Amino acid sequence: MNYRRISLVLLVCLLGCTLPVMGVTTYFGGSPQMSAVISGTNEFTPGEDAVITVVIQNRGVNSMKTDWVGGNTATPVTTRPDLSRDNYDNNYAAWQGSGTIARDDVPTTAKMVTVSLASGNAPVIVKSDPQNIGDIASAGSKTVTIVTKITNEARVGEYQLPLTIGYTYLKDADQVAADVLQSNFVTTTEMVPLTVRIKPEVQIEVVDVSAENLSVGTGGFVTLTIKNLGFEDGKKATVQLLRNANSPIIPTDSSVFIGDFPQNGVVTCRYKVGISTEAGKQTYPVDVAVTYENRQGEVVTSGLETIGIPVGGKVIFAVVSGPAEISPGSDATITVQYQNTGEIPVYAAQSRISAVSPFSSTDNTAYLGDLQPGETATARYMMAAAGDAAVKEYTLDTEVRYRDALDNSQVSDSFKVPVTVVETPAAGISGLLPVLLVVVLVAFVAGYYLLVMRKKK
Repeated sequence: MNYRRISLVLLVCLLGCTLPVMGVTTYFGGSPQMSAVISGTNEFTPGEDAVITVVIQNRGVNSMKTDWVGGNTATPVTTRPDLSRDNYDNNYAAWQGSGTIARDDVPTTAKMVTVSLASGNAPVIVKSDPQNIGDIASAGSKTVTIVTKITNEARVGEYQLPLTIGYTYLKDADQVAADVLQSNFVTTTEMVPLTVRIKPEVQIEVVDVSAENLSVGTGGFVTLTIKNLGFEDGKKATVQLLRNANSPIIPTDSSVFIGDFPQNGVVTCRYKVGISTEAGKQTYPVDVAVTYENRQGEVVTSGLETIGIPVGGKVIFAVVSGPAEISPGSDATITVQYQNTGEIPVYAAQSRISAVSPFSSTDNTAYLGDLQPGETATARYMMAAAGDAAVKEYTLDTEVRYRDALDNSQVSDSFKVPVTVVETPAAGISGLLPVLLVVVLVAFVAGYYLLVMRKKK
């Protein structure tokens, strides 16, 4: 007997008995159970741009699972905790109808989940559109961020924001043929309320704005009257005037300490500001905020209040006198009348004239003093004209240096002074009179001298 051959046959038989059987796992019952919570802070202040982070979680649990195993005769193995062996046979026929094709989806998976937040009755403006966040399996979660704006008029308290969660899930599946599985999906929505809290804070309103001596390229003052409309009593408060982006209004002292700033309190603050030379005659924005200590002892800053500040046009001067006259080859004192045609007063103004050929000057500056808008002042300059100066009207450059309301030195744009070279007057009787008087006087002295000398002899 060939024992080796017999042993090989027995081994092959044993291996055939231990081959794995085909099996299909099927889930019965259960559905997605969606929930949502705010991650991070849910406390916001009036006027705040709030980003709300929400965690969407699927808490659905499969209530029953069967594993169909075997060849032609399937044997169900249940994992349903409430199914005893006594009613096992009663459910067997139903399980047999479930078929042997594996399912791609699980009833507890939320598919194609969409999330949408609404304001409800809360003082909140929702800026984000509904969002599609994909599928969420059982015990899974996803995070979504929603951009909102808390209104400036929001009152202190708790508010509910309705969050709508839409999704599709597998309700059931039937094997209608040996190789065909029909799945039945259901689309549904759930609403989950999210709680947000509006905290008390100092909320400011600028009730009055006054601009003093603000003109392009100069400096002046801004006076603000500010009221606390919030529900917080600010302590150790400081009111700040801040530049708004690239606004040409630039605060040079931006903070005023006001101490306690209670609810409905009103304060007045005055600030120095400079105006860029790039500005024009119009209204520009600035921001106002209050930094204070709240009831918890924390130092916080209120929301910004943006206001408009009017800016006047550039300071301009004009010559309002007629052309000064001078003769060729002569010296003369010419007078020029200047007027402040701008919108703000100037201080300690000085004028200067530029003498160019055929003119020269030994005194080309004059003090004009303080000039209110529309006021005039007279300047006097020593001017000489060359002997070969052509008889005609010339224009000489002039400018005015002055100080603004903040005592900053400023210089106006250059403008023109008319000067006319006129012909030398012809010598008439009036011109010869001084000469004749001198001749008569010399003759009288000479005659007197001769008469005295003769008497002595």
